[in-house]
Amino acid sequence: MPGSAPGEPDLPHDNGDATRGRALGYTFEDCNASEASVPAKEGLQSLNKDATSSRSTSSRCSRNGEQDPEKRVSEEHSGQVSPISVANGSDLNRQATRSGGSATGMEDVNREPSGPPFSVFTGNQRRIIVFLASFGGFFSPLSSNIYFPALNSLAQDLNVSNGLINLTLTSYMIFQGLAPAFIGDLADTAGRRPAYLACFCIYLGANIGLALQNSYAALFVLRCVQSSGSSGTIALASGVVSDIAVASERGKYMGFITAGSLLGPSVGPVLGGILSEFLGWRAIFWFLVILGATFTILFFIFFPETSRIIVGNGSIAPKGYSMSLLNYLQVRRQRKEANHTLTPAASHSSLTPRRKRHFPNPLASIHILNDKETFILLLNNAFMFAGFYDIAATIPSLFAEIYDFNDLQIGLCYLPFGAGATLAALVNGQLLDRNFKRIAKKLDFPIDNKRQSDLRNFPIERARLQIALPMLYLACACILAHGWILDRNGPLAAVLVILFICGCSLTCAFNVTSTLIVDFYPQTSATATAANNLLRCLLGAGATAVITPMINGMGRGWAFTFISLMMVVLSPMLWAVYFKGMAWREQRRLRTEKAEEEREKRRATTIEEGTTRGGSRQEKDLRRTEEKR
Repeated sequence: MPGSAPGEPDLPHDNGDATRGRALGYTFEDCNASEASVPAKEGLQSLNKDATSSRSTSSRCSRNGEQDPEKRVSEEHSGQVSPISVANGSDLNRQATRSGGSATGMEDVNREPSGPPFSVFTGNQRRIIVFLASFGGFFSPLSSNIYFPALNSLAQDLNVSNGLINLTLTSYMIFQGLAPAFIGDLADTAGRRPAYLACFCIYLGANIGLALQNSYAALFVLRCVQSSGSSGTIALASGVVSDIAVASERGKYMGFITAGSLLGPSVGPVLGGILSEFLGWRAIFWFLVILGATFTILFFIFFPETSRIIVGNGSIAPKGYSMSLLNYLQVRRQRKEANHTLTPAASHSSLTPRRKRHFPNPLASIHILNDKETFILLLNNAFMFAGFYDIAATIPSLFAEIYDFNDLQIGLCYLPFGAGATLAALVNGQLLDRNFKRIAKKLDFPIDNKRQSDLRNFPIERARLQIALPMLYLACACILAHGWILDRNGPLAAVLVILFICGCSLTCAFNVTSTLIVDFYPQTSATATAANNLLRCLLGAGATAVITPMINGMGRGWAFTFISLMMVVLSPMLWAVYFKGMAWREQRRLRTEKAEEEREKRRATTIEEGTTRGGSRQEKDLRRTEEKR
């Protein structure tokens, strides 16, 4: 479909209602992406007439290859105030009005930087949105790592072996990979807020159950449920970034998102060790209940809907559960103020696009893996993630064996590892954005931070992987050094320094590949991130399950040498993406457009056949009526 992002599946929409709804933020279907927008001059009563005329003109424009001079309807046309803000909804409405046109209902990476702004959220509002999204992504790794120091206490209290307790770690990671496949598709079709609320309802219930349970079976099942509730938040956070940030700024925001998710491995074991040591292992789960409830309250009050199929660029007012408490209060107040100018039909159903809902489809994530460029990125990302978690999972047993540390001391040893990861997540985003701008300047590629650019002729793969590849090789060297220092029972200071560098380099590498996946699939970024999560968590679960037998059989040095060599062996695949990725991306775009054309032909044939059958039935009914007469 022209105007769609390369490789992106088109989202379902209803042309008629969508056209009327675009008066508040959606553009009409473009036959020329760079056309100017012209404000409408009349009120609500002429909206449908203009929309019909625009569709007719757009159809002629498409056939004749001409540019439609009056193709968009301004927000001034309706006079409606549509606040989608964290703090001040009226500011957003004024920005949307000043844009002179409508925001696209979905991100289009093939659009020239013209027309309305990509997002009407202000800089401060974006920072608050990203902070809350990053806070939400903090719960999945936190829940996984805060559990480590309590493993011995749980095994003793539940009268089970350490091997059975370790199975709860593996099952947690398996569901950490599977659950986002459902949540990501739900977020891309129903919106971000409903998906977040569903996740945290599940998460809070699971933590309450874990704090009260007294059997291994309940622990095993509820850990799976806990993982299902928390793990989708990372995919949702990536989706939020794609909603509000263009490609030239996406690295910075993805860095903040990754910082939240990687803060868990550093502070989780410390918190778990303190709580388990002084209050018992049940206090860990009550702490998660309190923290999760705090986030849910903040989210319910402040977090606006950002999904572009729901609110466009942020200028369309959401409805129902898609509204935050602030949104609801602002809309209610402003509707009362504008009640004399708005009709009920104008304020809701007639101006917002209808959207199809369906049960979340986990196969949507698996379908993304069919593309070779995407699969290469996700596979390499999965091995980097596996190396990261192999290091984290072996710290408790190896440090207790080598340095005779207790739970609290082991938890403190995670701090350098997590600090390096968090620092990398914050700095790496700035590096990505600067490298993007450097290459764009070298190629005279236009950049507009308020509007999305056409990336078909921009080597986005090179802009991203120039940061990732050096970090990958540094990480391989550090993993190798980590294994052999531990093999020789080396000094703790050296191990902690290596852990810091490992956390920093590994995080830089797989943060870049995660950002590149969002660049490829901006319209369905939550689903794409879910595919990323699926592959890396399943591989991570397998890696953490076999790392202890590997150390026992091969020794500490050779076990980590094997992990390092696997990452080096797979790295030429990233070089293939570096050199050939742009051509592969264009091939994917052409395949997608061809598939869309075929779908449109089948749809038109179906409609034509239905019309023919309907006409035949009408003729038969007329003949029967005449015969009766």
